[in-house]
Amino acid sequence: MNIVFRFLKKYRLVAFFAVGFMFIELMIELLQPFMISKIIDNGILQSDMNEVVKWGVILLVCTVFSFGVGILSSFFSAHVSQGFGFDMREKLYDKVQSLTFSVFSRFSEATLITRLTNDIVQIQNTVFMGMRIMLRAPLFVIGSTIMAFAVNAKLAIWFIAALPLLFIFLLWILKRGEKMFRAVQMQLDRVNNMLQQNLISMRLIRAFVRKDYEISRFSQTAGNLKDKTSQALRLTELTMPVILIVMNMAVLAIFWFGGLSVDNKTATVGEVVAIINYAVRTTGSLSIMSMIIVNFSRAKASAERVDEVFAAEEEQEGANILRGGNEVHDEQRFSGHTVYRNVSFSYSNEDDYVLKDISFELHAGKRIAVLGATGSGKSSLLQLLPRMHEVTEGEILIDGMPIERLSLKQLRSCIGYVPQEVMLFSGTIAENIRWGKSNATIEEVIEAAQMAQIHETIMSLPEQYETIVGQKGVNFSGGQKQRLSIARALVRKPTILLLDDCTSALDVKTEALLLDALKSIHCTTFLVTQKISSAAGADQILLLDDGQLLAEGRHEELLAQSELYRRICQSQERKAGVTYA
Repeated sequence: MNIVFRFLKKYRLVAFFAVGFMFIELMIELLQPFMISKIIDNGILQSDMNEVVKWGVILLVCTVFSFGVGILSSFFSAHVSQGFGFDMREKLYDKVQSLTFSVFSRFSEATLITRLTNDIVQIQNTVFMGMRIMLRAPLFVIGSTIMAFAVNAKLAIWFIAALPLLFIFLLWILKRGEKMFRAVQMQLDRVNNMLQQNLISMRLIRAFVRKDYEISRFSQTAGNLKDKTSQALRLTELTMPVILIVMNMAVLAIFWFGGLSVDNKTATVGEVVAIINYAVRTTGSLSIMSMIIVNFSRAKASAERVDEVFAAEEEQEGANILRGGNEVHDEQRFSGHTVYRNVSFSYSNEDDYVLKDISFELHAGKRIAVLGATGSGKSSLLQLLPRMHEVTEGEILIDGMPIERLSLKQLRSCIGYVPQEVMLFSGTIAENIRWGKSNATIEEVIEAAQMAQIHETIMSLPEQYETIVGQKGVNFSGGQKQRLSIARALVRKPTILLLDDCTSALDVKTEALLLDALKSIHCTTFLVTQKISSAAGADQILLLDDGQLLAEGRHEELLAQSELYRRICQSQERKAGVTYA
């Protein structure tokens, strides 16, 4: 729970007022049974209406004052908890944005959503309760004990005797509840993950007539969540009956021995009423503590889950200096000359390498095509360049500078990246293209769209560039989405362009026009592709297999040198009915 106190530091003054007003409210409430005893002993039993009126007015004034400070305490507590929740959610989102990609892949999208929403809400609510109720309940029990002893120590013993047993029981419930609610939150992750997958894949589910199967699968997962939640709540709800049984037995003992004490003149009726009042109110406070334990158990489990993300490794910005010690300014541009020198990469930094000892050089403004079977390391080769993953061995240089010595901002600002999985955002077409360059003019947006071969399609739409893009581009075809994502990269006017198998949905003619248009810009281009027709026009071709560089050269050179490349050409020739010789 240290993470909670870290975020509360900012609000310590407001929290002090919230707790201070709560403490005043508590003190007044602790005095009320004492005042009632005075009304009974000095007023009612003595038939003295002046005492009844005096203590009655004091009690009324204190009650009204307690009501006012209670409102102020709630106001300040709400301010702290809402501000705390906002700050924590904002910082957690920033943290997620800065995670290394290897760490990010360990957290599912569903669990991050749950931690950013449900987990933080649990902690936020507990912070509010902590200032309004969580401190109040145990303080009231302690205060009631002290006041009961002050009123009549002999009768207070029967009231006190029950408390140690109850505190031990509540601590046991807290320890057990924390583990159970952590399991509940993990199961909630699974439910959210299944919901997310099914909503995204709704068309596929219906096309394959899998609705009943998915409903059954979701029902099972949601049922597991219900069972785990029920188990946790059954445990924590056990606290209320136990508290009531023990405290009611204490109250009965006070009634019995209180009556005897009144008969023996060792206690007054008012004292007995006051101690019973303290016992009953303590029962209420202990009942509230059972609710607190439920919330605290959930909040502690949630805080640990949130802290896991905060403790995760962030991307390293880089030294941002040259080998000679000269500063590299963020506005400095590169020519795009790229060198991979003995590069090896492993996701786990173990012997299972995705890439093994890759070396090649690509001059500025040239195009390199990367071919290979699925799982050969093509995408990983590209993702190392913008440091989405860190090189395990070897180094990558741009214009002679190791990329680790550049800030991430400078490195990535000169790169245009089009991933294999197309992602469009809610908003207009123009906004989606401008996502690559927020201050791009409409002329620059149109120019990028023309180069990506999507301008004519956009102009045929009723709203043209103001057409709203549905969630994940649902209202566009696969090829249209690919071209929009390419336009988004081109509007940056990048020095290095990374195209990760992002032309797979384009027909041969459109792809040829796109690749031809790219020749008009001075841009070092990496093209991952499965098509010989796309690779044949490249200045350089890399042929990967199982993470190793099998062959390198131009199309004609590889036809003469590589048996594997020739087999790939022959296979695609038979399918396309063309010749790549």
